[in-house]
This record gives sequence, C-alpha cells and structure tokens, in this order.
Amino acid sequence: MTYPDFKVIVIGGSAGSFSVISNILSRLDPDFRIPIVLCLHRLKHVRSGLVEGLSLKSVINVVEPFDKEKLRPNTVFLAPANYHMFLELDGTISLSTEESLNHSRPSIDHTLLSAAYVYRDKTLGLLLTGANKDGAAGIKRIHDVGGYTIVQDPATCDIDTMPKAALQLFEPSCIASPDKIAEILNGIHRELRSK
Repeated sequence: MTYPDFKVIVIGGSAGSFSVISNILSRLDPDFRIPIVLCLHRLKHVRSGLVEGLSLKSVINVVEPFDKEKLRPNTVFLAPANYHMFLELDGTISLSTEESLNHSRPSIDHTLLSAAYVYRDKTLGLLLTGANKDGAAGIKRIHDVGGYTIVQDPATCDIDTMPKAALQLFEPSCIASPDKIAEILNGIHRELRSK
C-alpha cells in the first residue's frame, strides 16, 4: 500500500493504553521521523512518572511539551497532566486549562480535532483501548478530512469502550492489534524514508 506523506501521527488512549503504547514505541524504527503526538488520560495531580515509564520502553525521545513548542521528528509529544493539547497552524503545540471535555483534561478529542484541522489528509489518527467515548468524534473527523485512521481491535483491548465508540461512528482505514499497529507505522516510515 502507498501512503501519503504524513506530517503527524496523533494517538489517543485511556484505560489500559500505557502497556499498548509502550509496546508500540518499543518496536518503532530508531530513526522514526514522523512526529508523534500522544494524548493519554492521566491522573490530574500526578505530574511525573509517565514520561519516564514510556522512555524506558521507547526507542525515540518522549517529552512533555511546553506551550508553543515546535513539532519535530523522532519525538513523542505527551500531553501534560491536566492540560489540553492542541496542534497549531504554525507547527507548534499549544496547551490549555479550559474546561474538561468528555470528563477529561487532556481531552483526546481536542487533540485529534486540532490535528484534523491543521494537517487534514496528512494526519494519521490512532485510537487505543479506553473506558469512555473521548476520541471517537476526533478520529472520525480525521477520517472525514481524508486522513488515515487506525482503531485498536476491541478484542485486544483491556477496556473496549473507546474503540467501540469510534467504530459505531465510521469505518476506519484499519482495525489492528498493537503488534500490527507497530508494523503499519514502521511500514509508513520506511516508505517515507525511501522517497
């Protein structure tokens, strides 16, 4: 399959997603170029530990971005605790403490919707295991603007509410297990590298 030149990969997840994203990040090519924006539901008042935990597994750099930080290759940008994370037209990340959406801050929908608006069909959206419907509307929007969408196979989820909510709204480009997701991302990266 031939993929577009993706400018960003945006991943959302909630309950059970730490082990899934750790597995995916551990299997990426070390020179993986496409910036990854990661929005995971997390405890509001626990500010440390998640970056460190992901960094132990990830072959590429994992950071919590500052407001107005620019996206860059070979990096995972993790939404900080208690902040919404948006992508901006100038290639930067903005952080916000506005009201929770879907009972969540950070909200996956906010991050995915902003990616769809900025990068349109050059967006790859990925929705993982989770316990509420946050992210379903956002990943559908990526689909609607022509982006590539992957939903974790509900049969492989700790809690399947989030992927099932998305699958009730639209048919994604791919439904895949965590191992398959890592294969797809590496395939996209290698194709991009060979151009």
